[in-house]
Amino acid sequence: MAKVLLIDDEVTMVQMVTELLRKEGHEVFPFSNFNAAMETLESQVPELVITDLYLDKTRAHGLDILAKARNLTPPATVIVITGFATIETAVEAMKKGAFDYLEKPFKVDDLRLCIQRALSYNNAISENFYLRKQLKTKYQFNQIIGNSPQMQQMFKMVERVADTDSTILILGESGTGKELVARALHFNSRRQFAPFIPINCSALPENLLESELFGHRKGAFTGAINDKKGLFQEADGGTIFLDEIGSMPPVLQSRLLRVLQEKEVRRVGDNVAVNVNVRVLAATNEPLEKKIKDGSFREDLYYRLNVIPITLPSLRERRDDIPLLVMHFLKSKADPRTGKPFLITRKAIEVLCAHDWPGNVRELENAIERASALCEGGTIRVLDLPPALHKLAKDDGSEEIVEIPAPTAETGTSPARPIASSPVQTAQAMSQSLGSLKDFMREQESSYVNRALAQAGGDKEKAAELLGVSVATLYRKLSEEGQP
Repeated sequence: MAKVLLIDDEVTMVQMVTELLRKEGHEVFPFSNFNAAMETLESQVPELVITDLYLDKTRAHGLDILAKARNLTPPATVIVITGFATIETAVEAMKKGAFDYLEKPFKVDDLRLCIQRALSYNNAISENFYLRKQLKTKYQFNQIIGNSPQMQQMFKMVERVADTDSTILILGESGTGKELVARALHFNSRRQFAPFIPINCSALPENLLESELFGHRKGAFTGAINDKKGLFQEADGGTIFLDEIGSMPPVLQSRLLRVLQEKEVRRVGDNVAVNVNVRVLAATNEPLEKKIKDGSFREDLYYRLNVIPITLPSLRERRDDIPLLVMHFLKSKADPRTGKPFLITRKAIEVLCAHDWPGNVRELENAIERASALCEGGTIRVLDLPPALHKLAKDDGSEEIVEIPAPTAETGTSPARPIASSPVQTAQAMSQSLGSLKDFMREQESSYVNRALAQAGGDKEKAAELLGVSVATLYRKLSEEGQP
């Protein structure tokens, strides 16, 4: 049942509605005093607010209640009731976010139905709010692992352009995380509550891709039995991500160019254009300049897409990030037989750092997935890694175990500074005693806390929100480091 805040200056009305709500099983906070209601509103964070509009017969205090209720996190649904209804007051209340407006005297059944509808609406909105919040957390910048100079440069670029409407071309080999960057760009922009629509341009034949992107009218072609919206219309207000853009057929390239230029789409078989407000992100794992030379990609479209290029380095170009990625992948797992975190040997770390990883981060993740499934005793050794990696092991490599700390809400999976200047040094640094690894983790946490503070401009409340911890936890960590 729901938590309901009720405000009306008529005591009999408060008693009647309170009794009705409690019979329905709701938790009710009844008030006939404006100031008391305003104080309780923020502390209780109700799902539903029922407020009289004129609490002293002269001033519309109910609009102040409405404004504060809509600014809660998540916002409360508000029903406005009044005995002094006019069209103007009703319009003003609805404009300020009221769910419904009831004029006194009203029937009890009408109020009951209105409450049921308001709570159903609130449940849907709250579910969407928390799902969006989880998605934003999942695709925060700190979920992209890496602290090499190339990755730090990429982070800075992504943070600078995320909240713009500029078209972005994401460049990088297969498996480097291009879609992860695209989602981070979307969920850290003002479009975060609108759709994010990804589509792989190489996965569909030309005729289906055209229909998917731009939609079609009924009867436009065989099998078009109904009108269909395209993905550009579905993404209206949000972001569309065109992966493997280099595989798009030339005919569709010209249509995409028109969308970028005119901000409108035309469905297959339709003569009417529809305006769309969509940010376009594109990605490719092949050099488009080469495709321009051989005539398979339009040069004018390339310049429209390449407004802001973001290049993701291959994993072999940032080997010092491999231990961080291994730690990240293993922290999200636990040995199903014991429930304990997985361990890994120094020799296995050295082998992972020595491999070139043509499949990049995706290949590394799959290798760790395989090793964690095959290892015995919860410890990953060289023989648990893919066979192609075994030849990279040195005979003098140690089988000393490196413990991967269990994940916590406070440490997260954020990027950290490099722990060594070469793969061998990195492996050796990670495989020292458990005490030194704790020091290493503490340094990582300190580095990331300082980065969050810098990003928040020194605002500790905002920094705590970015880190996903309470303000008290942030102050404690700063205190441990001797910071004010």
